[in-house]
Amino acid sequence: MNARKTLRGLLSGSRYVIVPGAFDTLTARLVQLAGFDAVYLTGGGFARANGVPDLGLLTMSEIVPWLHRTVDAVEIPVIADMDTGYGNALNVIRSVREFEKSGIAAFHLEDQVAPKKCGHYEGKDVVSTHEMTGKIKAAADTRRDGDLVIIARTDALAIEGVQAAIDRVNAYLEAGADVGFVEAPRTVAEMAAIPKAVKGPVLINIFAGGKTPVLTAPELEAMGYRLGIYPSQTQRAAISAIKEVLGVLKAQGDTAGIEARLASFADREQAVGTERWRALEAKYLA
Repeated sequence: MNARKTLRGLLSGSRYVIVPGAFDTLTARLVQLAGFDAVYLTGGGFARANGVPDLGLLTMSEIVPWLHRTVDAVEIPVIADMDTGYGNALNVIRSVREFEKSGIAAFHLEDQVAPKKCGHYEGKDVVSTHEMTGKIKAAADTRRDGDLVIIARTDALAIEGVQAAIDRVNAYLEAGADVGFVEAPRTVAEMAAIPKAVKGPVLINIFAGGKTPVLTAPELEAMGYRLGIYPSQTQRAAISAIKEVLGVLKAQGDTAGIEARLASFADREQAVGTERWRALEAKYLA
């Protein structure tokens, strides 16, 4: 079963699927090694990995090579962040072509005005429902593989309210999307209302520090959510760990005092599958 069919199988079940975020290809490998069913390639995380905030500063042509590298490095389904499709419906057509060729299993497309902002920043604005349904139709008509999952995200809740956001997602599902995603519900009551009213599988975005309350996986499953993306936890862990190591190195001149807490040489090599590549070397170069 290929990755797209695998993801569709997960969506057709009743289980809540935790999908950790990865901000680079190595992190995606670690998500797979940890035993998760899928990995989310976070656009905000990739922006920060390139030294800029999540303000729509990176282009489609900068994102796509990362998708190719990561899909090639893992076997689990990859869910990608397409932001606004990098423009209007015509730009969406080009973006879907390029994203699909990378081998991703799914992407989410949002209705913010371009350039977009992080869904948990203030000052967002959204395009009309009519414009966004046109972009969803363009995406659905462009994909060549019907198993490629289109996730329709709305950022309208902060601007128009929860019912308007639900209405938008239902319109996007009717236009050809497969999964609904209402970004940044602000209360547990709003979180509970969304899966009951959305006419399809629903995704939720969970991380500490944002506008959405952090609930447990069993609580989210009971509400009816099918996918949960956890975009920034791995990057926040990396930032914290790197700052600590650099602080020790600067203060002490070495990292001997914390070596026991760092990944070993063997751990590092396992993360990138060195043993498999050495076996191929022995097979073809011996």
